[in-house]
Amino acid sequence: MPTIIAAGKVDAIVEKFGLAWPKFFAQVIIFWVVFTILKKYAFGPILGMLEQRRQRIADGEAKLEKIAKDAAEAKQNAQALLDKAEADAARLVKEADEAAKAIQERRQQEAVSSANTIIAKAREAAQLEQEQLMSQLKREFGRMVSDATSRVTGKVLNTDDQTRINQETAAQVSA
Repeated sequence: MPTIIAAGKVDAIVEKFGLAWPKFFAQVIIFWVVFTILKKYAFGPILGMLEQRRQRIADGEAKLEKIAKDAAEAKQNAQALLDKAEADAARLVKEADEAAKAIQERRQQEAVSSANTIIAKAREAAQLEQEQLMSQLKREFGRMVSDATSRVTGKVLNTDDQTRINQETAAQVSA
Protein backbone atom coordinates (compact mmCIF):
# COMPACT_ATOMS: atom_id res chain seq x y z
CA MET A 1 0.00 0.00 0.00
CA PRO A 2 2.79 2.56 0.74
CA THR A 3 4.18 2.09 -2.78
CA ILE A 4 0.83 2.94 -4.30
CA ILE A 5 0.65 6.11 -2.23
CA ALA A 6 4.23 7.03 -3.23
CA ALA A 7 3.48 6.32 -6.89
CA GLY A 8 0.42 8.49 -6.63
CA LYS A 9 2.43 11.33 -5.17
CA VAL A 10 5.04 10.99 -7.94
CA ASP A 11 2.30 11.05 -10.54
CA ALA A 12 0.82 14.14 -8.88
CA ILE A 13 4.17 15.92 -8.92
CA VAL A 14 4.83 14.90 -12.55
CA GLU A 15 1.38 16.15 -13.54
CA LYS A 16 1.76 19.36 -11.50
CA PHE A 17 5.08 20.30 -13.20
CA GLY A 18 4.05 19.00 -16.61
CA LEU A 19 6.86 16.45 -16.99
CA ALA A 20 6.57 14.39 -20.15
CA TRP A 21 8.97 11.43 -20.05
CA PRO A 22 9.57 11.12 -23.80
CA LYS A 23 10.40 14.82 -24.06
CA PHE A 24 12.59 14.62 -20.96
CA PHE A 25 14.63 11.71 -22.38
CA ALA A 26 14.89 13.47 -25.77
CA GLN A 27 16.25 16.61 -24.06
CA VAL A 28 18.76 14.53 -22.07
CA ILE A 29 19.98 12.89 -25.31
CA ILE A 30 20.19 16.25 -27.12
CA PHE A 31 22.07 17.77 -24.19
CA TRP A 32 24.51 14.83 -24.20
CA VAL A 33 25.10 15.12 -27.97
CA VAL A 34 25.63 18.92 -27.80
CA PHE A 35 27.95 18.54 -24.80
CA THR A 36 29.99 15.84 -26.58
CA ILE A 37 30.32 17.96 -29.75
CA LEU A 38 31.32 21.07 -27.79
CA LYS A 39 33.81 19.12 -25.72
CA LYS A 40 35.48 17.64 -28.79
CA TYR A 41 35.42 20.58 -31.20
CA ALA A 42 35.29 23.68 -28.98
CA PHE A 43 36.61 23.07 -25.47
CA GLY A 44 39.41 20.69 -26.49
CA PRO A 45 41.15 23.02 -28.98
CA ILE A 46 40.70 26.03 -26.72
CA LEU A 47 42.23 24.22 -23.75
CA GLY A 48 45.04 22.96 -25.99
CA MET A 49 45.76 26.50 -27.21
CA LEU A 50 45.78 27.82 -23.63
CA GLU A 51 48.22 25.08 -22.60
CA GLN A 52 50.52 25.98 -25.53
CA ARG A 53 50.47 29.63 -24.51
CA ARG A 54 51.23 28.72 -20.91
CA GLN A 55 54.16 26.62 -22.09
CA ARG A 56 55.50 29.41 -24.31
CA ILE A 57 55.29 31.86 -21.42
CA ALA A 58 57.12 29.42 -19.15
CA ASP A 59 59.79 28.95 -21.83
CA GLY A 60 60.15 32.71 -22.19
CA GLU A 61 60.56 33.14 -18.44
CA ALA A 62 63.19 30.38 -18.38
CA LYS A 63 65.09 32.12 -21.19
CA LEU A 64 64.94 35.44 -19.37
CA GLU A 65 66.36 33.77 -16.26
CA LYS A 66 69.15 32.28 -18.39
CA ILE A 67 69.87 35.69 -19.91
CA ALA A 68 70.08 37.25 -16.44
CA LYS A 69 72.37 34.43 -15.29
CA ASP A 70 74.57 34.86 -18.38
CA ALA A 71 74.75 38.62 -17.81
CA ALA A 72 75.78 38.12 -14.19
CA GLU A 73 78.38 35.57 -15.26
CA ALA A 74 79.77 37.93 -17.89
CA LYS A 75 79.99 40.71 -15.31
CA GLN A 76 81.80 38.36 -12.95
CA ASN A 77 84.23 37.39 -15.72
CA ALA A 78 84.88 41.04 -16.53
CA GLN A 79 85.56 41.74 -12.84
CA ALA A 80 87.96 38.78 -12.69
CA LEU A 81 89.84 40.16 -15.71
CA LEU A 82 90.04 43.58 -14.08
CA ASP A 83 91.31 42.05 -10.84
CA LYS A 84 93.93 40.07 -12.73
CA ALA A 85 95.03 43.15 -14.67
CA GLU A 86 95.31 45.16 -11.45
CA ALA A 87 97.22 42.32 -9.78
CA ASP A 88 99.59 42.20 -12.74
CA ALA A 89 99.97 45.96 -12.62
CA ALA A 90 100.70 45.81 -8.88
CA ARG A 91 103.25 43.04 -9.49
CA LEU A 92 104.88 45.13 -12.20
CA VAL A 93 105.02 48.14 -9.87
CA LYS A 94 106.62 46.05 -7.14
CA GLU A 95 109.21 44.68 -9.58
CA ALA A 96 109.92 48.17 -10.88
CA ASP A 97 110.37 49.46 -7.32
CA GLU A 98 112.77 46.64 -6.46
CA ALA A 99 114.80 47.24 -9.61
CA ALA A 100 114.82 50.98 -8.98
CA LYS A 101 116.28 50.53 -5.49
CA ALA A 102 119.27 48.64 -6.95
CA ILE A 103 120.14 51.32 -9.49
CA GLN A 104 121.53 54.82 -8.94
CA GLU A 105 119.31 57.78 -8.05
CA ARG A 106 119.08 58.87 -11.64
CA ARG A 107 118.08 55.37 -12.76
CA GLN A 108 115.56 55.21 -9.94
CA GLN A 109 113.70 58.20 -11.36
CA GLU A 110 113.66 56.60 -14.82
CA ALA A 111 112.33 53.30 -13.36
CA VAL A 112 109.54 55.09 -11.49
CA SER A 113 108.60 56.94 -14.65
CA SER A 114 108.64 53.67 -16.58
CA ALA A 115 106.51 51.95 -13.93
CA ASN A 116 103.94 54.75 -14.08
CA THR A 117 103.79 54.40 -17.84
CA ILE A 118 103.31 50.64 -17.53
CA ILE A 119 100.55 51.15 -14.98
CA ALA A 120 98.81 53.63 -17.24
CA LYS A 121 99.10 51.27 -20.19
CA ALA A 122 97.88 48.32 -18.11
CA ARG A 123 94.90 50.34 -16.92
CA GLU A 124 94.18 51.51 -20.44
CA ALA A 125 94.41 47.91 -21.67
CA ALA A 126 92.16 46.74 -18.84
CA GLN A 127 89.70 49.56 -19.58
CA LEU A 128 89.76 48.78 -23.29
CA GLU A 129 89.23 45.08 -22.60
CA GLN A 130 86.36 45.88 -20.23
CA GLU A 131 84.76 48.15 -22.82
CA GLN A 132 85.11 45.44 -25.47
CA LEU A 133 83.56 42.85 -23.14
CA MET A 134 80.71 45.19 -22.21
CA SER A 135 80.10 45.99 -25.89
CA GLN A 136 80.06 42.31 -26.74
CA LEU A 137 77.80 41.62 -23.74
CA LYS A 138 75.38 44.38 -24.81
CA ARG A 139 75.17 43.03 -28.36
CA GLU A 140 74.63 39.48 -27.15
CA PHE A 141 72.13 40.58 -24.50
CA GLY A 142 70.25 42.66 -27.10
CA ARG A 143 70.15 39.70 -29.47
CA MET A 144 68.87 37.42 -26.68
CA VAL A 145 66.22 39.97 -25.67
CA SER A 146 65.13 40.35 -29.32
CA ASP A 147 64.96 36.60 -29.70
CA ALA A 148 63.06 36.17 -26.44
CA THR A 149 60.70 39.04 -27.35
CA SER A 150 59.94 37.56 -30.75
CA ARG A 151 59.31 34.16 -29.22
CA VAL A 152 57.14 35.43 -26.38
CA THR A 153 55.09 37.70 -28.63
CA GLY A 154 55.07 35.24 -31.53
CA LYS A 155 55.88 38.15 -33.87
CA VAL A 156 58.78 38.18 -36.29
CA LEU A 157 60.65 41.37 -35.48
CA ASN A 158 61.81 43.56 -38.34
CA THR A 159 65.19 45.30 -38.39
CA ASP A 160 63.79 48.53 -36.91
CA ASP A 161 62.20 46.64 -34.00
CA GLN A 162 65.41 44.71 -33.33
CA THR A 163 67.50 47.89 -33.46
CA ARG A 164 65.12 49.69 -31.10
CA ILE A 165 65.08 46.78 -28.62
CA ASN A 166 68.89 46.49 -28.78
CA GLN A 167 69.28 50.22 -28.07
CA GLU A 168 66.80 50.15 -25.18
CA THR A 169 68.47 47.07 -23.72
CA ALA A 170 71.95 48.58 -24.08
CA ALA A 171 70.75 51.76 -22.35
CA GLN A 172 69.26 49.77 -19.47
CA VAL A 173 72.37 47.58 -19.12
CA SER A 174 74.62 50.69 -19.10
CA ALA A 175 72.50 52.40 -16.44
